[in-house]
Amino acid sequence: MTPKPSTPSESRELEHERLELALRASNEGIWDWHPDQPQIHYSRRILEFLECGDRRAPNLVLPPFDCVHPDERPAVERAVTQALTPGGPETLAVDARILTGSGSWRWLRIRGAVVRDRQGIAKRIAGSMIDISRRKDAEAQVEEERFLLRNLIDHVPLQIYFKDLESRVVMANQGMADWHGVPSGNHLIGKHDRDLFDEEHARPAAADEQEIIRTGQPITHKLEQETWFAKDETWVITSKFPWRDRNGCIKGTFGVSSNVTELVQARQQATALAEELQRRNLVYEEELQLAREVQQALAGGGFPKTTGPHGQHLTFGSRYIPISGLAGDFFEIVPISPHQAGILISDVMGHGVRSALIVAMLRGLLEKERSQAADPGAFLRGLNDGLAAILERAGTTLFATAFYGVIDLQASTLKYACAGHPGPVLCGPGGTTQIAATREEKGPGLGLIRGAAYPVGQRSLDQVDRIILFTDGVLEAENQQGEPFFENRLLEIVSNTCNIPLDSMLDAILNRVLDFSAAQHFDDDVCLLGVEVTKPTPT
Repeated sequence: MTPKPSTPSESRELEHERLELALRASNEGIWDWHPDQPQIHYSRRILEFLECGDRRAPNLVLPPFDCVHPDERPAVERAVTQALTPGGPETLAVDARILTGSGSWRWLRIRGAVVRDRQGIAKRIAGSMIDISRRKDAEAQVEEERFLLRNLIDHVPLQIYFKDLESRVVMANQGMADWHGVPSGNHLIGKHDRDLFDEEHARPAAADEQEIIRTGQPITHKLEQETWFAKDETWVITSKFPWRDRNGCIKGTFGVSSNVTELVQARQQATALAEELQRRNLVYEEELQLAREVQQALAGGGFPKTTGPHGQHLTFGSRYIPISGLAGDFFEIVPISPHQAGILISDVMGHGVRSALIVAMLRGLLEKERSQAADPGAFLRGLNDGLAAILERAGTTLFATAFYGVIDLQASTLKYACAGHPGPVLCGPGGTTQIAATREEKGPGLGLIRGAAYPVGQRSLDQVDRIILFTDGVLEAENQQGEPFFENRLLEIVSNTCNIPLDSMLDAILNRVLDFSAAQHFDDDVCLLGVEVTKPTPT
């Protein structure tokens, strides 16, 4: 059957419905302003952006632009002035931070189409707004990271450079510029080694780069003798690598060179220098490997026995997955008495050697605070004050989150305190719940504020069969839509696996997180600690 033709009114309603759906999907709002009127129309989505009602909503395109951040105010004023100028542009486009009704600043992308009469005078401006705060924050972070990376590249005592397929410089750091006696790396762009060195060095250096381009294999730790046109020879240790684009195609080479002239001249044998550098590198790798093994050993079990006066006892299980050789996550079981055990889990900011060093400091402070281990608040306060004092003397800002609980089988209680860490999940006859989940139950991260207080909470063990402690590597795994795993899914897993062995539960949690993750791997260190409270069966 042929569908009945739509009436003009129905067509307009259909188009309006499509527009509403499209705007809802794009998260945009609509605004409409007649320049001869002070009022402006905002759709409900824009009012949500501005965090105010229709009557309190400011006209963002009407001077004096009080709600626009001072940094963007000139751009907004310029865009509006141009739009209102007879014969001006047909569109208004500007990004600006806007003061919302809650007192916070929010980035909005403001776009508008200018409707003009025959004389070119603006009679109406209508368009859309969208919240771009996250994008702006991300751009600022990328720009800051780019600035930091460039600062690092320019200040390391190394020569760093990129070259194209013809071995001509396309980027050189300040160390490279200083080495060649020019003000900046820009003075080296377009230069070939034959423009900088004599043939004895330029020819083999270029040959190495062409070999890397041909094979895709790097050349590392090569001792090179640099012969110049008008100064004494120098010696460098050079590593060169294939420079690939995002698709994996080689577009040139990049290299790192360090000046070893004095060392070579002092030893007078390049081979002796290479062996020494290799030996030192092996020692460093061995030390790192030892550190990795120590961390793994500390996380590998050896749990203390804790029993109560009526046959109760504790069983422990753990899973420890560092994403790099050295990790910033750790846990500790602190024996307090035959019937008391402290359970600590912590996550240090960052990864690698720096975070592993903080872990070592915290383990040392933990031993110092053992006398207060039965008091969770005092225990965390001691760790915090000790770490803060160390970091203050070092002149650096780092922190660690932590949860510490004391299980007392004689009193049948769990006392706990939290330093900005995700609260553990409890399961038992009464169901599954998360403790230390609100801001009021938490103190600040360790190392941030000396003298900070950590509130102490308490639960009865009568309704607790298992306690699952974890670090945020579990919660931050994201699916293909960019949605984090979050606590609600963890609570669901724990609830559904309370009746299987503890180790099986821990494996089920990890498997579920990996299945959820789009990358099928963890992007942050993961630490799980499970505690099972076994009670005697009533006779």
